[in-house]
Amino acid sequence: MGINEKIALTIMMPAYGEAENLRLLLPVIKKIVEELGVSSEIIVLDTQIPLDDTQGVCVENQVKWLPRVGGNRYGDAVRTGMDVSMGEFVITMDSDGSHNPQFIRELWKRRFEADVIIASRYIPGGVTENPWLLVAMSRVLNVIFKLFVGIPVYDVSNSFRLYRGDLFRKISPKYANFDILEEILAIIIWGNPNRSVTILEIPFRFEQRKHGKPKRHLVIFGLQFMTALFKLRLLRSKYRA
Repeated sequence: MGINEKIALTIMMPAYGEAENLRLLLPVIKKIVEELGVSSEIIVLDTQIPLDDTQGVCVENQVKWLPRVGGNRYGDAVRTGMDVSMGEFVITMDSDGSHNPQFIRELWKRRFEADVIIASRYIPGGVTENPWLLVAMSRVLNVIFKLFVGIPVYDVSNSFRLYRGDLFRKISPKYANFDILEEILAIIIWGNPNRSVTILEIPFRFEQRKHGKPKRHLVIFGLQFMTALFKLRLLRSKYRA
């Protein structure tokens, strides 16, 4: 890629002890992007102090490795990636293998159809392989969130998304944990009063992680999600004031 060549696609991957999964994922992602024929960057957002050989795996695969800035929370990883990403479009995805990288092709193919495109588990055709209790809880919380907060999305908590880079980088989300996913949607929708922001959900199969233990504790995730409901209600009032 030339010095002055614009980057068409950034792929952003927060990672928390995911070296074994990245060892499988990164070669596949690189091949997919190469086949798309677009200028790109792949950024892995690691912990501040490495927990495993994630950095080495990134070096082997010639992708960018960055320690997250400001803390070790998920929100810190997302903010770090936002600050350094340069793509005209930005795809965010998990590093645990639950987001099948082949779906990057579908997100990219439909990139001009909306400002934000979400790989959705909860629209017709969408599937999740999570345990039934987690699926039931996630479905209920997503419905409550849609009704209570008013964000017109059925799956607000899946991080596999494509954003227009200019919209993505101009916001400044503050939330610490996985609730930053809902905050990003809220700010993009409510914080652009002079344009009609479009959100598209396309059906997606969410798979079980390939190696390691889940990073989301069921009870803590539920509490954070419910707290986000009230924080975003206040945020909506601020934008509508």
